[in-house]
Amino acid sequence: MTDAHPSPSYANERDRALAGQYERREADWRMGAVVYQAIVDRFAPATDLEAKRHLYPAPKTLRAWEETPVKGSYVEEVRVYSHEINFWGGDLASLRARLDHVVGLGVDVLYLNPICSSYTNHGYDAINYLEIAPWYGTRSDVAELADDLHDRGLKLVLDGVFNHLGRANPLFVEAASGPESLHRDWFDFGDQYPGGARSWMLAQNLPELVHENHAVTNYLWGRPDSVVRSYLRDGVDGWRLDVASDLGFRYLEDLTNAAHTEKPGSLTVGEIAPYGAEWNGPLDGVLSWNLRRILVETANGRLASGHAQRILARLFADGEYEHLLMSWVFVDNHDTPRLPDAVPDEAAQRLARVLQFTLPGSPNVYYGAEVGMTGGEDPEMRAPMRWDLLTEDNPWYAFTRALIGLRSQHRALRVGDLRWLDTEGLIGFERYTDHAADAVVVLVNPCEEPVTELVQLPDSKLMFTLVDALAPDRVIAPIQGMMEITLAPHECLVLVPRTQEPGGYSATKRVQ
Repeated sequence: MTDAHPSPSYANERDRALAGQYERREADWRMGAVVYQAIVDRFAPATDLEAKRHLYPAPKTLRAWEETPVKGSYVEEVRVYSHEINFWGGDLASLRARLDHVVGLGVDVLYLNPICSSYTNHGYDAINYLEIAPWYGTRSDVAELADDLHDRGLKLVLDGVFNHLGRANPLFVEAASGPESLHRDWFDFGDQYPGGARSWMLAQNLPELVHENHAVTNYLWGRPDSVVRSYLRDGVDGWRLDVASDLGFRYLEDLTNAAHTEKPGSLTVGEIAPYGAEWNGPLDGVLSWNLRRILVETANGRLASGHAQRILARLFADGEYEHLLMSWVFVDNHDTPRLPDAVPDEAAQRLARVLQFTLPGSPNVYYGAEVGMTGGEDPEMRAPMRWDLLTEDNPWYAFTRALIGLRSQHRALRVGDLRWLDTEGLIGFERYTDHAADAVVVLVNPCEEPVTELVQLPDSKLMFTLVDALAPDRVIAPIQGMMEITLAPHECLVLVPRTQEPGGYSATKRVQ
């Protein structure tokens, strides 16, 4: 006998066209990942600092972990500022000893600021790309770190500084020796430049490379034994590219292709200062300064709600969406004041974090943000990790874990699409997939006064009662596709469906 009621498919035509899309995104570790950023020197103190002291010869200085970095004076002898050669002694071994903390946060990726051989503490002045700074360890230590992370389900991304290197790099020293030197055409020499060679932002310690020279690009990423490809073979999973827009579209595309050839599924994400839309494609993703400024200015009340939502909507409409999911979203890092210094109001800081973790992309957590570390302009924001603040009653620690937990629990926040809500005083959007129960509705009030609005839900499947994932006692029942919302100044809602009403009833029993 034939079953008169075969098992139905509750997907509509739109959903059937999306079959498999979100599953494919979920299978790509680069999309929607949570990234933890650490400066190795400042993350965890080495077990025996005295045994390492010889690695920091004068004028370098090894500081006590409890000291706070302060801006220094220019050291003409080495053409850097004194705070660039103050060290705190962290290394790859001490970082590995603290991996339980990183894993316990629930992040997906560990990103390290430059670790290759350099003169300064920040490492953006490479002396030898293919060697690790001796105060950090060796290439074997990097491979072992990658293995540790992979065993724990995490990926490793390194900082690639390929626009410029350090003045003490033997390649530059040889090139500067005279017009007939072997590497002369790797750099742009001329009397018009301070220090005699074109350098990044006129910093004489950072001479720029001439990428139009094929020997340069072959060395950096073209050859199988190049910098980019050899580290990928060592177990590294991707590269965050410093000042990527300085390299230009063509060379970023070449670098990305080389990385993918060496390791399919590896990541290139580039630091982009201008508007980022066109940089997606040559890169897998961008680290957008423009987006960071929008979030900080919105939190500080310098962008009105409607204006902020319009420019956010344009930013996400202009970029290719799956590249946006691979892009890193940051509100503070090693080049900015930490969030409490950039956004003084604590509720506004929470608003910035909520947007960082719910908009499309991969949120970048700068070490210490999870415990509420403060720090102003360079070098204050690069202070050693405050392990003394890591306590269960630290509200920022609880809040950061809650935001990371939201992303692990709600796949729409990781790989879902984006739909903007029609609002006036609030900023609102929905992250969604082809399943109604995945929906996440985000509403924030960046204003200095309470806002009450009737908000339309332009989602045909949202027949649920909605619960605030950050405050589960707050329940909102949409009526005929609309919600009446009142938010206090800087208050945030992250609404998720309550799929089963008391008694087990579900209005979506026949909706995917």
